[in-house]
Amino acid sequence: IITLSDLECDYINARSCCSKLNKWVVPEVIGHAVVTVLMLISLHWFIFLLNLPVATWNIYRYIMVPSGNMGVFDPTEIHNRGQLKSHMKEAMIKLGFHLLCFFMYLYRLVCAV
Repeated sequence: IITLSDLECDYINARSCCSKLNKWVVPEVIGHAVVTVLMLISLHWFIFLLNLPVATWNIYRYIMVPSGNMGVFDPTEIHNRGQLKSHMKEAMIKLGFHLLCFFMYLYRLVCAV
């Protein structure tokens, strides 16, 4: 969110912003997929069903990158068609989702002990 807001305010250029953000796309996809599979294996159905759409969205977004682009975040297209605003909105939604998951996992940890 901070990197995207810096780009929006023209504190950094689009190329450095996209290279910073693209560096974290693959670890995010792998990490979320692993957590989703672990919830399935451990039979935590509610948390699995909560994580499944987000994991699917991350995988879909990574697979559907057009050829020739730098990655999910492309410096030549980030200012076109309002992509910067949509990336900011997606980042805020993911922040809310991860905050919700953090407190759910913390609650499950405390109740399990």
